[in-house]
Amino acid sequence: MNRYSNKSIHIIPVLFCLTGIIFSCVNDLETIKKITFNTNAPDETTKELHIIISDSGFAKIEILASLAETYRGDQYITKVKDSLRVNFFNDKGEIVSTLFALSGEINFTNGTVIVKDSVRLLNFKNKQLLETEALFWNQKDSTIYSLSQIIVRTPKGIVIGKDGLKTTQEFDRYELLKPEGKIQIEDELEIN
Repeated sequence: MNRYSNKSIHIIPVLFCLTGIIFSCVNDLETIKKITFNTNAPDETTKELHIIISDSGFAKIEILASLAETYRGDQYITKVKDSLRVNFFNDKGEIVSTLFALSGEINFTNGTVIVKDSVRLLNFKNKQLLETEALFWNQKDSTIYSLSQIIVRTPKGIVIGKDGLKTTQEFDRYELLKPEGKIQIEDELEIN
């Protein structure tokens, strides 16, 4: 018997197996999309999101979130989950107010933000705190408003807006819709 014919008999099945393995790994792209593509899945998921929006080199807004899911379809939207904090800066670079919420949605296409669940807006200088379940923030004109009941706590008292409020992102002045509550007003008028 020839030594080479014995080796050939063993090599031929190995070659057939390798050829079969190589050519069997062809995937149809449409089949892969059907199996792995989910139209409702986010395009991007970010843990510990940190965005700074600046104007002329100065920070104006800082957004921090635990978990963010970004969708880029007809609208460019980022959905925030688990916690959200937005810091608003003045022209000197100081934080003047901070917005807290458990969840929210940032629409970069139209420049709006909706925050929900345990929403709080704090103005540091005036020591006032706004509490509500939902706030809308328009980045284009820097306004914040709510259509649901709000509570504003200040060192002088507590007021409630039954149908919400309108304010600036600094929360330095505000307009209550259907107000009720008690607040101490200091007498600053002198009568001559």
